Amino acid sequence: MLSSSPLCLPSVLRLLLLLCLLPSLSSLSAPASKPTSKPTSPIPGMKPGTSGLRKKVSVWESPGYLENFVQAAFDAWTEPGEGGEALFPRACDAARDAAPFLLLAGDGRFFSHRAIRTIAAVAAGNGISLRVPQSLPPSFAPGLMSTPACSAFIRSEPDCLGGLLLTASHNPGGPDEDFGIKFNLAQGQPADEAFTDRVYERSLAIEEVLSFPLEDDAHLDLSAPPGTVYPLSGTATLTVVDPFPAYLESLRASFSFEKLRALASRPDFRLLFDGMHGAGGPFARRLLVEELGLPERSLMRCDPRDDFGGGHPDPNLKYAADLVAKMGLLPDASADPAFSGVEYTLGAANDGDGDRH
Repeated sequence: MLSSSPLCLPSVLRLLLLLCLLPSLSSLSAPASKPTSKPTSPIPGMKPGTSGLRKKVSVWESPGYLENFVQAAFDAWTEPGEGGEALFPRACDAARDAAPFLLLAGDGRFFSHRAIRTIAAVAAGNGISLRVPQSLPPSFAPGLMSTPACSAFIRSEPDCLGGLLLTASHNPGGPDEDFGIKFNLAQGQPADEAFTDRVYERSLAIEEVLSFPLEDDAHLDLSAPPGTVYPLSGTATLTVVDPFPAYLESLRASFSFEKLRALASRPDFRLLFDGMHGAGGPFARRLLVEELGLPERSLMRCDPRDDFGGGHPDPNLKYAADLVAKMGLLPDASADPAFSGVEYTLGAANDGDGDRH
């Protein structure tokens, strides 16, 4: 006898078909349960310098190079050291309220977009969660955060045990130029030689790279609002964070913003800051213009570019020549006799990752 239910037979069949498909539909967005283990072998040339490794982009683009170096770094973080404890525990410490994580950020130079995706995949394979700064208009540079801001963020977050900083400091950027990965440790400090030696030792003994392949760019939209969480694996996530608050709070704890605003409002004080198209530009705008009230004309080259506008982001008399000239000076820093009516009373600049002035 037929049921009196209002569902007709085609509707019932469609419902049954949908129920059968539910497991496969849910698997489209759920991360795989186990990481992929890719056999590998040591690649020469991974001896870090100060706090990390800098090479030409073409080297990082070579097969397996980036993956090997990042896996060696995660091994150095997660494997027990001489004291028997790891710098980054793979499992959540019972004494912690939340799982530990690492910051992944940089100066937005060429190759950063690909590097972030690759590092996220390897981090997921190793069960490591990440925080990545929000990509902001107009440049939407991936993971942009000055090195001082990275340090401030790490110090402000008890569960942040360090960071990977995608930068080659004051060296040029672009397809034929430099890219690098530096490390900060749990107090926001640059990695010491003991840590970079561990990374190098593991790069010489590496046998596999663990990773979770990422679906596509839409799966990691770094322009999403702060707080957006992307699951990378069953145990690892990537969370988008606001790049500014920790940095500003660190500055407020060190300087009187009230007195700085008073200085900025004086008619006889005119500052010109050269961001050299690096990571410091947006932070200069946020601090100098939005917080201290200086006019927009106080900024030059504060729009980040992945090749630093074709320039060399080193704030010296040679590479900050435009700033030097606007200050009424010659390349040797002597006064330009042909220059009259200096518009600015103070000039400043920083390098690509914003930690050299």
